Amino acid sequence: MDKITIKGLKIFAYHGVNPEEKQDGQNFIIDMDYYVDVTKACHLDKIDDTVSYAKVVKVITKAFTSNKYDLIERAAQVVCDAVFDAFDGISKIEITLKKPEAPVKADFDYVAVTLIRNRD
Repeated sequence: MDKITIKGLKIFAYHGVNPEEKQDGQNFIIDMDYYVDVTKACHLDKIDDTVSYAKVVKVITKAFTSNKYDLIERAAQVVCDAVFDAFDGISKIEITLKKPEAPVKADFDYVAVTLIRNRD
C-alpha cells in the first residue's frame, strides 16, 4: 500500500477542557499519513486515480473546526472518521494532533496524540 503525507497543517480551533480554550481558541498542528493505492496514478498521471491531498486538507479542516471538543483524542478521531467517510480509497490513517499552546505550566514544544486507524 502507498502512503500520502500531510505534515504541519496549522489550524486554529476551540478544543480543550478549560473554558478559556473553548472561548479564546488556540493553534493546533496536524500531521496525517493516509494509505491508498496510487499505482494507477503513477502510470497514468491522472488526479482521479489518487486521493487528492488538497481535498483531504479541506475535509480535515472542516471536521476539525465544526465542533468544540474537550479532548484532542476525540478531535483526532472525528477527523479520521470524516476522512474515511469522504474517501473510499483510503485504507488506513495515521494522524498526530499537536497542541503547542496547551495550558500546562512547563517548557515544551507541544503535547500530542497519535491515532492509527484502519478502515473497518
